[in-house]
Amino acid sequence: MATYAIGDIQGCFDQLQSLLECIGFGDSDQLWLAGDLVNRGPKSLETLRFVRSLGDRARVVLGNHDLHLLAIHYGVTQPRRSDTLGPILGAPDRDELMHWLQQQPLLVHDEALDYVMVHAGIPPDWSIKKACRRAAEVEAVLRGPEAESFFQHMYGNTPDRWSKGLQGWDRLRVITNYLTRMRFCDSEGRLDFAAKGGLETQPKGFKPWYSHTRKAAAQRIIFGHWAALEGGLQHPQLFSLDTGCVWGNRLTAMRLEDQRYYSCDCSVNRRPTSGTAKKKVLSNG
Repeated sequence: MATYAIGDIQGCFDQLQSLLECIGFGDSDQLWLAGDLVNRGPKSLETLRFVRSLGDRARVVLGNHDLHLLAIHYGVTQPRRSDTLGPILGAPDRDELMHWLQQQPLLVHDEALDYVMVHAGIPPDWSIKKACRRAAEVEAVLRGPEAESFFQHMYGNTPDRWSKGLQGWDRLRVITNYLTRMRFCDSEGRLDFAAKGGLETQPKGFKPWYSHTRKAAAQRIIFGHWAALEGGLQHPQLFSLDTGCVWGNRLTAMRLEDQRYYSCDCSVNRRPTSGTAKKKVLSNG
């Protein structure tokens, strides 16, 4: 039995199947998925159905795109122009899929394997124990009668840092933003949401969340969300697995037992950048 962690799929179902074939994913293996199962790619519905069909063989954490889908499902926001969620919203099994998605956690901590998995990261001032407790606060609301109210209050960039005195929706929103949207923060944990590129876009006074002195520095952490890192993070305890499949780069898996990497080419997803490129793509069918 082997355990494979995979970064953001974002509806790229065909590439997911190619990667699973490459690694020889078998009936006794387990799959860890670091969030953003859906959106922007062409086959979000097929992706959800497949991962759900794996049952206990799949461990999933919610990403910001997954939460956005649930908010649309509850009718508290409308799809964006760039969203590709229509097939899910029109599917006959929509309710069953959304109920399953809503039960997924924001953070997985497997003490036996000695890994934590989260979509975006863990703020520098949180220990793993505190991160688990705060993730559980959001998960309890997501799975309870106040879920619709949660989605009504989920969007927003404030408060932009953690404080023990936070209560109510502000508290839940900042927890959610840390775990599903964080890239850069300052030494006090204040979040920057404007910079979404690579390390060269680092705002003044901010650093990548993992570059600060961290209370969870000894823990092995798997995360996705930051495709602009391009898998270039070299750290013995940190594993960045979003390698930009939906943007035409690669879909990447890591075998947890020996930290061996596997990837499949996703250039079929690459958007044309010029008229010439567009003609070339169209001529290839």
